[in-house]
Amino acid sequence: MEAVFAETDADGTLGDVEDELFRFDRLLESQPRLRSALGDPVLPDENKRALVDDLLKDRASDATVTLVHVAISRPGDPVNRIQALADRAAARRDRVLVEARTAVELDDERRDRLAEALSHAAGRQVDLEVVVDPSVVGGVVARIGDELIDGTVRRKLELALEEMTA
Repeated sequence: MEAVFAETDADGTLGDVEDELFRFDRLLESQPRLRSALGDPVLPDENKRALVDDLLKDRASDATVTLVHVAISRPGDPVNRIQALADRAAARRDRVLVEARTAVELDDERRDRLAEALSHAAGRQVDLEVVVDPSVVGGVVARIGDELIDGTVRRKLELALEEMTA
């Protein structure tokens, strides 16, 4: 794995690999049957690799496919392992991967302002991945590593209610 990271870092494609890993991870989270198949201990590894190859053909780099193959070859749920690989790619570039969930797509200006605010909160540059999630009524929920920052309207209302009843 480290050789793949080193090679993509050297050729300038590590950021692309990080993004592809993140997107594949989101795909697995949204497709429970696929996630289950790739984590199935009974399904042979060669079948899992063939499935990944079909899914990522012409959509991801060879380096990403190689890293996903490694992640699915280990027993258990592959989602956390793929997320960890994306995080390692970001860390290798001295950045942190941040997932931000919003109710609507962000324009470039809002995306830049959010990335700047999250960089300040994280203490280093961030690679911002925005996921549109209609369950987020308003505002943003951001994940920086294991930390969750809830800036949603719902959370602000909950805090205001707690303050009023205290």
